[in-house]
Amino acid sequence: MITLENGLLKASFVQKGAELQSLKSKTSGIEYIWDANPKDWAKHSPVLFPIVGALKDNRYAYQGEQYELSRHGFARDMEFELESKSADEVVFTLRSSESTKKVYPFEFSLSLIYTLKSHGLSCTYKVYNPSDADLLFSVGGHPAFATPVDENLRYEDYYLRFNQDEELLINKISDNLISEEVKSIPLKDKVLSLKYDLFYEDALVIKALKSNKISLQNKVNSHGLHFSFEGFPYFGIWAAEDANFVCLEPWCGIADSVNHSGQLSDKEGIVILSAEESWQRTWQVDIF
Repeated sequence: MITLENGLLKASFVQKGAELQSLKSKTSGIEYIWDANPKDWAKHSPVLFPIVGALKDNRYAYQGEQYELSRHGFARDMEFELESKSADEVVFTLRSSESTKKVYPFEFSLSLIYTLKSHGLSCTYKVYNPSDADLLFSVGGHPAFATPVDENLRYEDYYLRFNQDEELLINKISDNLISEEVKSIPLKDKVLSLKYDLFYEDALVIKALKSNKISLQNKVNSHGLHFSFEGFPYFGIWAAEDANFVCLEPWCGIADSVNHSGQLSDKEGIVILSAEESWQRTWQVDIF
């Protein structure tokens, strides 16, 4: 386990998947990251790369060749190199290899840069293209935030407050793919109340989110978090069935549509990175 620590917070990570596993307040003792209970969902905060969501028939075509990739790609299950560590920052890196090229024929370097702040933690995804050809990829976050319940605090007491949206336009999922059906969820005072059945039909997938900050709070106490993000054109909100957490998922990429051609170059949200260029996006969580 690799840790970063300051006067207020302690954050813990592992090299497998470069995964954030804990973000704990040293003053209140509150753990803000889901504990990955395998009964519900055995992940804390996986990185989604080189795809976000599912591919149609779990395959794609590129330059006349067919490849297979499972949902959300392979990075979350691979061992990252510990590139560097300082008092307030740790960098994990995954590079292309012969094994990745069997399913994803690109040269790449993917780094996750975690920086501990005075009241929070930022996560930066940095992608570098070391080759002389274009790199096509998607990347996304999947952090799961704990919503502990007890005799005084129910899951229904938690809510999400959006800083700009008055309604959420949800692209419904059909067999893990994005359907053409869109439904509206009105927000009262920019608030979405959490309920277990909100996620019974899978994640809430949003293509046109206006907000760049979402706050997770509850009606019983004053503790919560602010989740900030910029430059992610898609967003997912999800929890496992009847589980006490909520995932706030900023994405640069999205699952295939039900009508997708199967060509990677035609995939909605795919990022095309030129030779020897770098790309990065950041999200940050601040606790209170």
